[in-house]
Amino acid sequence: MVGAGAGTRFGGPKQYESLGEMRVIDHAVAAATAASDGVVVVVRPEDADCEQAIPGGATRAASVRAGLAAVPDDAAVVCVHDAARPFADTAVFAAVIAAVRGGADGAVPGVAVTDTVKVVADVIDGVRDVVSTPARSSLVAVQTPQAFDAAVLRRVHDTDAHGEATDDASMVEATGGRVVVVAGDPLYRKITTPEDLAWARGIVTDGGMR
Repeated sequence: MVGAGAGTRFGGPKQYESLGEMRVIDHAVAAATAASDGVVVVVRPEDADCEQAIPGGATRAASVRAGLAAVPDDAAVVCVHDAARPFADTAVFAAVIAAVRGGADGAVPGVAVTDTVKVVADVIDGVRDVVSTPARSSLVAVQTPQAFDAAVLRRVHDTDAHGEATDDASMVEATGGRVVVVAGDPLYRKITTPEDLAWARGIVTDGGMR
């Protein structure tokens, strides 16, 4: 469970914001606990003691490595989940785990991209030129939890070469690993901005979640 971010875009560590009777991170941990044999929580170093968690690093990859070091050596499948995705349920954990047990090196939940996406060049004088327009049918927006063969995930984290990777699946892909996509859900949305938190609180209120 990766929750070591500072929440720059949010304006603070959103993982500790209240969401019903629990915090955002508590919802995420509860789902992971129900779906697995154990959960390692990684938070900001200054929060580690009070959260009884593992101190994270300066990048997401460094935080995942810190968590991996605390995962038992005999673990066969490891899931990496964002603490800021409170509504991922046991079904999506089961789906990504089953895909890895079925032979994939990694599995991620994904949802269809509804907007047209443009690949753009670097900004020149405040303007970006469009390079290409990939077909929407070939695109998915990826979520967490992401599941991996434990040995594969440990191997790709043995180096700092992917320190700026935005997710672990891209690291596995970069080393030739096979990553598959299972059905995601818009409900698994990551809380990034105050508007996202307002949306999540509306889900809790309207859906009766606690």
